Amino acid sequence: MTKPESGTQVLKDLRPLHRDLRHAIPEVYRGFGELSQAAFADGALDRKTKELIAFAIGVVEGCDGCIASHGQAAVRAGATTQEAAEAIGVTFLMHGGPATIHGARAFEVFRGLAGDTDTEES
Repeated sequence: MTKPESGTQVLKDLRPLHRDLRHAIPEVYRGFGELSQAAFADGALDRKTKELIAFAIGVVEGCDGCIASHGQAAVRAGATTQEAAEAIGVTFLMHGGPATIHGARAFEVFRGLAGDTDTEES
C-alpha cells in the first residue's frame, strides 16, 4: 500500500483546479466563500471546534481535500493532535469501518500539518 499524500501536497494539487473552476463560476465561489465565513465565525462554538467538526466530516466522506483543508485550518485555530484524534474517534462510531481507514490517513495528514513528527511503532 502506498502512503497517502501529505495534506500540504493535496492542497497544492487542488489549487490550480480550484483556480480554473473559480474563474468559470466566480459568483458561485464568492457565495460559497461567504457561506464558509459565516459557518466558521465564532459563536457558541469557536472556530477550532467547527474546523474539527468539518475535519471529521471529511473523514466520513473520505474527502482528501476536506481533510487537508480543514485539518490545516484546525491546526491554525489551535487544535492539538489529541483533539484531532478524538474527533476522528467519533467518526468510527458514526461511520464504522470505513472511518477507521480514512481516519488513520487523516490522522497522519493532521500530524504532518501540525508538525507532530513523534510516531509510535505498533
